[in-house]
Amino acid sequence: MIEQIENLPDNALGFSAKGVITKADYETVIIPAVEAKFSKYTKVRVLYHIGEGFTKFESGALWDDAKIGFKYLKSWDRIAVVTDVDWMRSAVRIFAFLLPGPVRVFQNAEIAEAHSWISE
Repeated sequence: MIEQIENLPDNALGFSAKGVITKADYETVIIPAVEAKFSKYTKVRVLYHIGEGFTKFESGALWDDAKIGFKYLKSWDRIAVVTDVDWMRSAVRIFAFLLPGPVRVFQNAEIAEAHSWISE
């Protein structure tokens, strides 16, 4: 399940993921929010929190994540990923060089710091 995180600057999006993340989560929550934000801004910031209750991504969700990421590849201004999942932390660090803006990885205990960093 994915829910939006509130109280971010208008040029930023926030999502919190728990349990199993499905293709439907991307199609009903993330993709519409991203499309709406890019209709207003040329650069967008993202806070993505993969919380303690996270179980897995379904393959369709991973595909949708890649598609939306590459569609706006040059337009991500700043990305904060908050997770304690080791493989995800490593993957973000490995692929961060592909993005034009800064990418930071935070532990779950650092969610407030990530929120502040996205809001700077």
